[in-house]
Amino acid sequence: MGSSERSERLAASPDLFENRFLNFFSRVHPVVPLLIYGPIIAVLVWLGLDRGLSVPATVGLFVAGILIWTLSEYWLHRLLFHWTPKFKGGDKINFIIHGVHHDHPNDKMRLVMPPAASIPLALIFYAVFMLIFGSPYGFVLFGGFLIGYLGYDYTHYYLHHFVPKSKIGKRVREHHMRHHFQDHHYGYGVSTPFWDHIFRTVPRSRKADRKPS
Repeated sequence: MGSSERSERLAASPDLFENRFLNFFSRVHPVVPLLIYGPIIAVLVWLGLDRGLSVPATVGLFVAGILIWTLSEYWLHRLLFHWTPKFKGGDKINFIIHGVHHDHPNDKMRLVMPPAASIPLALIFYAVFMLIFGSPYGFVLFGGFLIGYLGYDYTHYYLHHFVPKSKIGKRVREHHMRHHFQDHHYGYGVSTPFWDHIFRTVPRSRKADRKPS
């Protein structure tokens, strides 16, 4: 298989549903998450400030929300995206959730999470934040959490369609490409590979590849 043919196969993902309406919502332009969640983040931060939080407290909570996202990203990817139910049709569910991306990782319309999936997840996380932290802390924490999510979405898009120039960028891209093309049981952190080091799921390095068996 030539390189151009292989690239075409990696980008040309199939329809997920027989219903054209459902298929429409399974694909999304990369700008859509920013258009949806950008204004929501601004409102959440404003609500925190409006209800008495100081600027330093708001910044601290916002950063904490980003950190909470990084851990959530790791476990969502590991437990949900790579979950294969052990019942009839489980393989199909896995393919819809994440398998299609692994089979066709360069499809530009299937690299950021569709709102049909991200909005229900966001509502669940919002309810958890408000239940645990309440107002006004939950507003700003969740705003940071959503910024972390956008960072994940656009880092993911960037890693599949651009070649980073910086040393860190190259390492992050290699980390994710090894998840795709070496062993998908490793490398669950996309925007923040840090948690793979904590949970011992770091993909094998190039140096290890060169060692004789």
